[in-house]
Formats: sequence, structure tokens, C-alpha cells
Amino acid sequence: MTTDPARPDTPDDDRTRMLQLTGWLRTLSPQWGLSLASLRPASDDASFRRYFRLDASDPAHRSLIAMDAPPPMEDCRPFVAIARLFGEAGVKVPQVLAADLDAGFLLLEDFGSRTFLDAIDEASADTLHARASQALVTLQVASRPSVLPGYDRELLLRELMLYPEWYLARHKGVQLSDDERDTLQRAFELLLADNLAQPRVWVHRDYHSRNLMLLPDDDRPGVLDFQDAVHGPITYDLVSLLRDAYLDWPEEREIDWAVRHWERARKAGLPVAADFGDFYREFEWMGLQRHLKVLGIFARLFHRDGKDRYLADMPRVLAYVVRTVSRYNAFAPLAKLIDRVEGREVIVGHTF
Repeated sequence: MTTDPARPDTPDDDRTRMLQLTGWLRTLSPQWGLSLASLRPASDDASFRRYFRLDASDPAHRSLIAMDAPPPMEDCRPFVAIARLFGEAGVKVPQVLAADLDAGFLLLEDFGSRTFLDAIDEASADTLHARASQALVTLQVASRPSVLPGYDRELLLRELMLYPEWYLARHKGVQLSDDERDTLQRAFELLLADNLAQPRVWVHRDYHSRNLMLLPDDDRPGVLDFQDAVHGPITYDLVSLLRDAYLDWPEEREIDWAVRHWERARKAGLPVAADFGDFYREFEWMGLQRHLKVLGIFARLFHRDGKDRYLADMPRVLAYVVRTVSRYNAFAPLAKLIDRVEGREVIVGHTF
């Protein structure tokens, strides 16, 4: 979920892209035994990228994924580079089997269609979260600076601004007063200072149940949608995992998973806070940045792109926001602003 330009897609553009894609796949058909007649949508995406599945007769690949990432809106090069980087780190990412980078086409290993979101239930949640946590530790241990773009102040602030621009103004139709704009700006500055003070590692940016795949022959999750990876705050991906926009758990269970991840990270030598209470506060403040951003993105997906399926997830994301701003005294003014915007009864329950 990133900041996209306006979408120029038309039916004619779509037909042209499909002809180009099938033409490219036809050139690969002898090598992989592709059945072009089996080409079918594989998944929806919040970006310009589209994914198609097609059958193959290659002994190692009975089906494959074709990715269509139309230039100039998308660039396949980061996907290819980061797939190699993460794969070398020991993370299970799809192999890039063929590429036309200028045209924006990739042929990828198929991880199947069973996401963690599809598979997870009360009985499997502990196991799946442990696997995802271990894979995240593996990724973070391999981190080094100056390889991926920095998750810097400019990017973090640009993400935060999606909340007033798309969620407040466009989705809620709210005009902020000068005092409320100041309140929002002060809250953003608190978040940015805390987020930027955290130790820095490689950050997937969308490490959640829809981008983690359950694989039949590997205990590691198959990791997708990593092309926007950056070098940034160490708690960010854990927030994506444990405060998922698409499913939620009781907080006591969330805290238990966070403790277990913190212990794994410390054992692996990662620079997490020495005290779990400090780590969890950093986790929550990072989560507030992410979830304000996500509210803005979901609003934009609806109002600009006509994608309404994310509206059903907005209440869950808003609940994460409310939980955090209601807990910390530093965010009391922001909590009041949100109460006003959402028409909520003002409930003060700060604990920190």
C-alpha cells in the first residue's frame, strides 16, 4: 500500500496490455510448457500490478504466475532486486523465472492461493504467527544499510498526510479548525521523532496475512508484495503482522506474540529495546503511524480507484488508532479530535 499517481486505465489500455502479455508468454511457452488458454486472474492488488495464473507442464512448476506491472506507473526492477536480496537472506520469496523489465512483465514461481488469512484460525494462530515472526527475524538479521531506500522523515510524513487528505477531508468530509490542524501536526511530530529514533532494519512494509502464503512443503511463509521494501524502524513489520488490517485478535494474545517475537529478536542479536515495556510502546507508536496512513489509503482506494472492499476493514484499523491514542497522555488532544471526527462519546482512559 503505497502512494500511487492517478489511474489512467481504460478498456482499450487493458486490451492492449493483455495482448502484449500473452504475446510475451507465447515466447516463453516452449521453455516452460505454458498453457496460454489457462491464463486467469490470480489475485487483486491495491496497486497497478495485476497477477495471472497459468498452467505449465514443467516438472518443477505445474502452474506459474505472470505479473503485469505497466510502465511508467510501475517498475519491475525493485521487485527483481529485492526478490534476490530477500532470497539470499533466507526468506522464502517467489523465484523470478523470466522477465521483460522494459515492458513490465515477470514470470514467477507460484506459491498457490492459500494465504495466512485463509488458513489461520484459533488452532493454527500460534504456529502461523511463530513462523511469520521467525521469518521476520531472519530478514532483519540480514539487514545492512545503504542497500534499500531509507524510511526517512519525508516518506513517513507523506504517509501520515494521507490521513487528513483522504480520510478526514475526502472520506469524512471534515474541515479541521486551525487548532485541530495544530493538534494533528504536533501528534505527527511526536510520532516521527519516536519512529525515527528506533533501530533500523530492512522493512517489508506490508508484512500481513494477505501477503504471507501457506506452503505445502516449507514451514517458512511464502512472502509476497515486497517490492516497496525500505530500511527503517525495527517494529514496523511486527505491527503489520500483529495489528493486521484484515483480522484482529484479543490484545492479550497480541501481547503474547509480541513478547515471543521480542525474545526471538534478542536471542538473534537484533537491537530491540532491552525492556519489553519500552519495545511495546515503540511498537504501538509505530502502529499509530501505520494505521493513520492505512485509513488514508483505504479512503483513497475507494474514492479515487473505485475499490470498495477495503471499507469493511476501516473500523478495525480505526479501533487500533483509538486504542493507542486513548492509552498515552501525549496523544490526548489527538484522541479528542478523533472523538469529534467519529462522533464518539469522549472516553478518557490514558495509562501512560
